[in-house]
Amino acid sequence: MAAFDRVCSGIMQMDKAFDNIRLGDNVVWRVDDLEEFKLFVQPYVKQAIDDKRNLIYIRFASHEPLLEEQEGLKIVHVELNHRFENFTVEIHEIISKEGRDAFYVFDCLSDLQTAWATDLMMGNFFQVTCPYLFILDTVAFFPLIRGKHSFQAIAKIRDTTQLFLDVYSDKKNIYVRPDKVWNRYSEVMFLPHIYNPENGDFYPILDGVMASHFYQVLGKNGSMTDSDNMDSWDRFFNITRVMHEAGADVSDNCGRMCNIMMTRDKKLRSMVKELFTPEDYFSVKERMIGTGMIGGKACGMLLARKIIEHRMPETFEYLEPHDSFYIGSDVFYTYIVENKFWDLRIRQRTKEEFFSLADEFAERLLKGSFSREMEEQFVKLLEYYGQDPIIVRSSSILEDGFGNAFAGKYESVFCSNSGSMEQRIEELENAIRTVYASTMSRSALDYRSRRGLQERDEQMALLVQRVSGSYYGEFYMPCAAGVGYSYSPYKFMESLDQSAGMLRLVMGLGTSAVDRTEGSYPRLVSLDKPLATNARNSIEKHQYSQRKLEVMNRASRKLERISLDDIEKYIPFSLRRLLLEHDIDTERMFRDRGEDRDIEFISCLGIVRKDVLMEQMKEILHVIQEEYQYPVDIEFTMNFSEGGDYVINILQCRPLQVFKDTENMEIPTDIAVENVLYECRNSAMGLSRAEKLDRIVYVDPVKYYSMPYQDKNKIARAIGHINWEMRGKGKHMLLMVPGRVGTTSPELGVPTSFADISEFDAVCEIADSKVGYNPELSYGSHFFQDLVEAGILYTAIFENGKTLAFEPSLLEKYENEFTDQASEYYEFRDIIASYDVSGAKIYIYHDMNKEHTLCARIG
Repeated sequence: MAAFDRVCSGIMQMDKAFDNIRLGDNVVWRVDDLEEFKLFVQPYVKQAIDDKRNLIYIRFASHEPLLEEQEGLKIVHVELNHRFENFTVEIHEIISKEGRDAFYVFDCLSDLQTAWATDLMMGNFFQVTCPYLFILDTVAFFPLIRGKHSFQAIAKIRDTTQLFLDVYSDKKNIYVRPDKVWNRYSEVMFLPHIYNPENGDFYPILDGVMASHFYQVLGKNGSMTDSDNMDSWDRFFNITRVMHEAGADVSDNCGRMCNIMMTRDKKLRSMVKELFTPEDYFSVKERMIGTGMIGGKACGMLLARKIIEHRMPETFEYLEPHDSFYIGSDVFYTYIVENKFWDLRIRQRTKEEFFSLADEFAERLLKGSFSREMEEQFVKLLEYYGQDPIIVRSSSILEDGFGNAFAGKYESVFCSNSGSMEQRIEELENAIRTVYASTMSRSALDYRSRRGLQERDEQMALLVQRVSGSYYGEFYMPCAAGVGYSYSPYKFMESLDQSAGMLRLVMGLGTSAVDRTEGSYPRLVSLDKPLATNARNSIEKHQYSQRKLEVMNRASRKLERISLDDIEKYIPFSLRRLLLEHDIDTERMFRDRGEDRDIEFISCLGIVRKDVLMEQMKEILHVIQEEYQYPVDIEFTMNFSEGGDYVINILQCRPLQVFKDTENMEIPTDIAVENVLYECRNSAMGLSRAEKLDRIVYVDPVKYYSMPYQDKNKIARAIGHINWEMRGKGKHMLLMVPGRVGTTSPELGVPTSFADISEFDAVCEIADSKVGYNPELSYGSHFFQDLVEAGILYTAIFENGKTLAFEPSLLEKYENEFTDQASEYYEFRDIIASYDVSGAKIYIYHDMNKEHTLCARIG
């Protein structure tokens, strides 16, 4: 049949009054009771069966069935749970399968708020489902309960549907008043009508007496009960607050607040419910924009602080009070729906287009706009922070839970928050869009795919935090920042107690603590011996110190990476004593030449010397680990006053994935030296293993160094191309590159992302002093965490006693298939090789306990 063709509703006089139901119509009936809806849906169903329509009843709600099983009616059950996306997609797939000209009855829309705790998502569901029904020329009836929903939610439904009909009743009459009848009109169409179900009479109210009776019913039936414009979400929290203030037991309501707002992770839920008070939940709600979950990062931060408050009340006094805001996960879906690209979301989540549509989807996320209501909320947020810098951080539903860290997979964006309100709003909205778009990064999608999370809802909530710190001239930063680990995954020094934990400590913003930055090293602090170091003298300390620090430049309104020289003049003496150290050996060399020079470098030595502070950090990590019953890592800042007072700010906490070796490994000792590709001790990280290799990808250090700087990123892309070509083929691969892999600086190594190397079983970084390449694992960085979670073996080939053998010429006898695998990178065939060693017996062995690694041909 053709679109907009007239069809029969089963009530002839109603069809005449409304110029018929049309193909494509969605008909929403707002009623006080579902029995009223049945008066209209039963004739519609009978007529559809008589007309031999493809009639489907979508059953998802907890209320009694609207229709009984009968011949000609197909009943499809859909599970209604908290996962909006999965539910919506399943409905979409049913509609797609049933095809054109189908007739539908849906369970009550109002029941959706029970599962999703908010009217907002009910409106979103209708906005994405109704148009799809429309384009397939279907007819669908939906009931909606009056008085349960906000004006905004009703407006979304009214704006989207073709017919919106209000039903009222008393003991004598059934009244229908059309609120919307799309694309048709008559002089009496929008008047109240009286319906008699017994004889089918349906006629408009034209005289004053009948109109008076109607408005009397209207008043009694609470037609203005939505006038407070309150979402069911707000109504629930307000009722709970009133009950609590009256002394009632609100334990059950607190449990529900945790379930709908805090986390879906069962272990985290258990801890939150044990430690949080009603006031804690109310505090989160008061600082929330939108509805839904606050996400993993926000929940972890709040939970860590609560554990410290509960278990370490004296140390809690040293914590900087947090003043975070939370942009709820529902806002992410609402943004997609209101900008009208939900159809793209549906396609992108399929296996076939999971990766191929990511760029287009990210582009749409970057170009969308926010509603006026949402912008008003953003203004309130910015007014609270004044013009202090803020950071917009990802806090997705799956992030920072047990088993899924998503470390570094999503963006965090610093905002200067300076200038006019228009500039600040634009900056904030761009930051939100950037974090939203990062859900479509290849690294994030690859991570989800590898961990079997493609089918899971991954709504992006946001954590907005004031950047903790002080002003130093035009620069703004915390005194120090870093990451802490309750268990050190790698013994970076002999005789250290890994169970004591470790810190990666930097001056300035903490970005340098989690990324592999250009020529810069954080201070590694083992919390059993904070002052311990591998450096033999101050020259080595200086060489492997932090060279760049990250600050917010208030003048340029940008995040900048600067040198110590740029900010040193603004640093007060008290802070210099905490952060800087003299290179006394180099200073002595200059004095021997007759020159008197002060040479300082960033070491955070003064902080590490604070015994009480280091013990507090150790204890903080220990008690959180005890509560989690699992190793954890935290992100933090530290600020110090000139008088010596300090505050610690806990920014993030999550379960830490660590290597737990259970395999006894015997590495062969009778291998002929000419068959050894490399052999190392004390320079690898990963679980014990013995694997036969199928492919070795090798980048020549000297040739890579000599190539044009602007082309070096192409080598990273070529490695990524091979990585994705081999994806899912079950091949064991080794990657060997000069300097650092995963760096952002081509002069330090090959600037791959983790998604470029995720298919490799092992990664080997090669030192070459002739061209200045030096491996550096960056223990505790996001890259480090990626290797741990993926189980990738890391090895560094140094030019020192740790490397027992290294002979890359061994590979030359094998076939180089690089040009076959990556023909578009043919010009780099002399720089990068991809050796097929599947026919050889080349094995990689690693004994984690003895820290011994061997890669050799066997037999």
